[in-house]
Amino acid sequence: MIPFNTVHMIKLADFTQDELDEWLSAEHLAGSPTGRSYRSAQISQWLGRGVQSFDEMTNLPRELRAELSLRAITGIPEIVAEARSRRDGTVKYGMKLSDGCIVETVLMRYRHGYAVCVSSQAGCRMGCTFCATKPQNFSRNLSSGEMFGQVTAVARRQAADGMTGDGYSADKKKQRIRIGNIVVMGIGDPFDNYENTLKFIRLLHSNDETSISYRKFTISTCGILPGILRLAEEGIPIGLAVSLHASNDKVRNMIMPVNHRYSIDKLFEGCKIYTCKTSRRVTFEYALIKGVNDAPDDARELLRKIRGMLCHVNLMPVNKTEGTGYMPSPKDKVARFSDILSKGGVQTTVRRELGTDIMAACGQLRNSMME
Repeated sequence: MIPFNTVHMIKLADFTQDELDEWLSAEHLAGSPTGRSYRSAQISQWLGRGVQSFDEMTNLPRELRAELSLRAITGIPEIVAEARSRRDGTVKYGMKLSDGCIVETVLMRYRHGYAVCVSSQAGCRMGCTFCATKPQNFSRNLSSGEMFGQVTAVARRQAADGMTGDGYSADKKKQRIRIGNIVVMGIGDPFDNYENTLKFIRLLHSNDETSISYRKFTISTCGILPGILRLAEEGIPIGLAVSLHASNDKVRNMIMPVNHRYSIDKLFEGCKIYTCKTSRRVTFEYALIKGVNDAPDDARELLRKIRGMLCHVNLMPVNKTEGTGYMPSPKDKVARFSDILSKGGVQTTVRRELGTDIMAACGQLRNSMME
């Protein structure tokens, strides 16, 4: 368990290997430049394996481990709760950060393998009315290492549990399994924490123990336009998903306060710029709410606005979340909405619901733990 008095200590998971090297030099640890480079590579490897304490870094000298424990923490979150779906194998983890903040991380199974859904903030400031995560419960942004640590902690736990399958490469000796895809779609909006989110992606891509291709990452935003435009200029092939959930400003203003800052037409303009700059399609996530945004006219209006854009629409009935008053659209309405878009030439899928028996909605597990 992470001691509470480590709250303000350096988190080594926040560092690239070069930054680790520089830090070891500044702290006068690990001797010569050659020695520091060797030790920083070892530490980086252990962090990629999801270890929480320096005592577990058994190939480091005992004296160095002792010095490290006095000056830093690993920054890897501690798994303190787990809910595993009996229906589809989805696992939701509650993770405790060094200051006691709780975040959620989800492991999902698909035909092509496994994906991890990462939180970027402890809470969320966006205030979408259908979401279980309320703005008043926002604590802070996560560091890049805390995001990185969610992935490595999940991989380590699953290796320890002996879970393997498509998309995993089991390696018991290293106590890890390879995860195929990463979605930054958990608690928080990653573009409200842009710098740390991009550094997290670079950390997970560059670490020898994880080395996940940039093309395997997807960032999801509720529509923070400056973040979309910044990502378009990054020059790395990250996927973009936009939580849309409406076809006009009237409905989107009602359910997503961010739309008051960045209207739906401006959002579509930004997405077109993104596709032109990157040649990558945008995925529009659309949660269908009974009687709110699921009418055939809503589908036709959306079709008019996105027809011809390099995009894909991912439909799903909204999660049942206590206190929202929203109900998921019935299957026939979902099918009708999908049919209108598909016949209009827009690639459309209906997302398979995962984890419906384990508090699947974003923020529900965190809320229960905070209570």
